[in-house]
Amino acid sequence: MQILIVKLSSLGDVVQTLPVLHDVHSHVPGAQVDWVVEEGFHDLVRRASGVRRVIPIAQRRWRKTRWSTATREEIRAHRAVLREESYDAVIDCQGLVKSAWVARQARLAPGGFTATFGNRSELCGWEWPVRWMLQRPIPMPARIHAVARTRLLAARALGYETRAHLNDAPVYPWRARPLAEPPRVLIAHGTTRADNEWPQVSWCDLAQRLAGEGFDVLVPHASAAEEALARAIAARAGARGQVLPRMRLAELLDTMSQCAGVVGVDSGVSHMGIALDLPLVQIFSQPRVWRAGPVGRAHQRAVGGDAAPDAGEVWSAWQACWRARPARPANLQVAS
Repeated sequence: MQILIVKLSSLGDVVQTLPVLHDVHSHVPGAQVDWVVEEGFHDLVRRASGVRRVIPIAQRRWRKTRWSTATREEIRAHRAVLREESYDAVIDCQGLVKSAWVARQARLAPGGFTATFGNRSELCGWEWPVRWMLQRPIPMPARIHAVARTRLLAARALGYETRAHLNDAPVYPWRARPLAEPPRVLIAHGTTRADNEWPQVSWCDLAQRLAGEGFDVLVPHASAAEEALARAIAARAGARGQVLPRMRLAELLDTMSQCAGVVGVDSGVSHMGIALDLPLVQIFSQPRVWRAGPVGRAHQRAVGGDAAPDAGEVWSAWQACWRARPARPANLQVAS
């Protein structure tokens, strides 16, 4: 069966869709899965076992130069690549007009179909025109975790849903590498949403506690503003603090894969830590823990909710996650 997944962005949403790959290959023998994703996330999806072909798209960039000759040529070329294969199922895992439009352009095999979310679920993105843009609008529960929602969409679209299907913890296609020494904890402080931010004083307190327990503290950044905060956090860890250079997401994935764990806000980078199955604390400053937080693993916890937690609460959660960490086989590695 030839299947096309359309999940374009954002980083956290793309990562949370990865468990669909394991589900599909477990229930659809011989499935061949392609994936359309924004060009900035192409290298990450390419690292996922179970994807035959990753098709990058540049909608974000194209919007800035919509009428230029170069952009129109790129769009035509992308459409040609998208139509090189005939698909038995095209599943829009985003549920937005922009993703449904991409799904509509794919070429279907005889008897093939397109599918997407048939209704809104609480705190999940969805635009009502998609019901009419694609052939099979799949009904969804009104309240469901973001990972379970996409897994349920694929299961219902492809016919392998069972009563117990979503009781199994999601399985991601990435794996950690052997642990670096001394052990490192990555601080995922960066976020594009102001309501996700955690106070600098709390990050600095946490960094100092981690360093005091013998952890090196790695702090990434993706902008000048994030770099300033990263330097302040690393400074509180003293000699154990390190500000990472700006790097591509695939390079950051490699770095994270050797870390002992992650503490971060609700962001794409912290979801990468969840996908690597690292000990992890995810900090929420708004009430959507139930929709996006880690599930099914004792060594991954969400803290906060209606209000941001204090540093002591996050530290206690980290200690509990570290104590619950699973054994780490020496031969684990990230798919390349």
